[in-house]
Amino acid sequence: MNGIQGAYMVLMLIIADDFTGALDTGVQFAAKGIKTRVCTDLHGDYTHKSGVEVLVLDAETRQMNSHDAYETVFQIVSRARDAGVRYIYKKTDSALRGNIGSELAAVIDAADGGGLTFIPAYPKMGRTTKNGIHYIDAVPVAESSFGNAPIEPVLVSDVRQIIAGQSEKEVVLHTTPETAAVDAGRIHLYDIESDQEIKQVTERIGKDNLRLTAGCAGFAAVLLEVLEFHGAAPVVPPVNPRLLVACGSVNPITRRQMEYAAGQGITRVQLSPAQKLDPAWPESPQCARLIEQWSRVLETSGCLILDTNGSRDALGYVEEAGIPKEQLRGVIAGTLGRLVMKILDTGVEATLLLTGGDTLLGYLHAVGQYEVTPVCELMPGVVLSGIELQGKTYHIISKSGGFGEGDLIVNLLKQMGITVISGVRP
Repeated sequence: MNGIQGAYMVLMLIIADDFTGALDTGVQFAAKGIKTRVCTDLHGDYTHKSGVEVLVLDAETRQMNSHDAYETVFQIVSRARDAGVRYIYKKTDSALRGNIGSELAAVIDAADGGGLTFIPAYPKMGRTTKNGIHYIDAVPVAESSFGNAPIEPVLVSDVRQIIAGQSEKEVVLHTTPETAAVDAGRIHLYDIESDQEIKQVTERIGKDNLRLTAGCAGFAAVLLEVLEFHGAAPVVPPVNPRLLVACGSVNPITRRQMEYAAGQGITRVQLSPAQKLDPAWPESPQCARLIEQWSRVLETSGCLILDTNGSRDALGYVEEAGIPKEQLRGVIAGTLGRLVMKILDTGVEATLLLTGGDTLLGYLHAVGQYEVTPVCELMPGVVLSGIELQGKTYHIISKSGGFGEGDLIVNLLKQMGITVISGVRP
């Protein structure tokens, strides 16, 4: 489905609530050769986005209250409808964080009451749904690490109950693909334990009735085949054989990945409370000296981790500095983004691995770029993308905080052909 009457136009709009989610869904299309772009401009031209067939918007609604999230998504979908965009996909978090109910309701209302197909499962990442209960690696989500998360804990495992907490839309649960159907004004939720079941559901519904859909990257990967999106597979570009890791995620899964990498001899810098929470610190002489040291470590060893976890006295610093809790993520992400930029500004070249949507957005804000082109998945949930800065393409690897095995960084280094010299210290 490359183009209409010889010209590209936006055929599908994907609305995500954070940046890593936008990329891990958009890359499902990009990897099949579909012209895909991820951006944060919520007011762009959906009709004639140059050379783009699938446009992914990072609406940053996860941290909003329910009302604001509804209004944001409603306005986006309304404009897309008026522009003639054929398909709307509401990307949801694979662990059901965020404003699930209000955002699905906004899609239906803005699209004049059409029925919506919702498949929250992502089987190859261990996310499944059975009898309306969402599971992470066979554990109900509220009982998993996501239920104990220090930020945005998921306290309910029943998807219908999560939706009902923010919306009065009727939810129809389908426990088998054989009952697949769509009717106006309802959210059709599906039990899914395999990609094959997703394919059965979408084929039974048919592409003409898949105008409004929602789910995570797992559903998107199957949906594009049913919608007959086709293109030439992209060529995976060579990446710089150094890796700079910026970890802003507090998810236990990512923390274990950082600890494992450090245990394998990779240099890990754990930022102090002042270093990650004082907006003035990145411009200080002390920071300038450390940036030079960190740059030399990266150049010499091949890999460096900047980690915002591990500071036990951070809470006391936050209270003393009077930083509102709701601003913590943005402050930390902004600082981390500036530090990454400063390291690269020393002239050392590296591929970036940014964990968590806030971290990725913080870096993009630091360099003044708001569009990213996804290329491919290096491994499930780990996305290689490119950004354009001053006429040059830089490569970024991103992943959600809750994705990946403990040895992810070590395996990624092997895949990239990077030989790390261990034991190098700042």
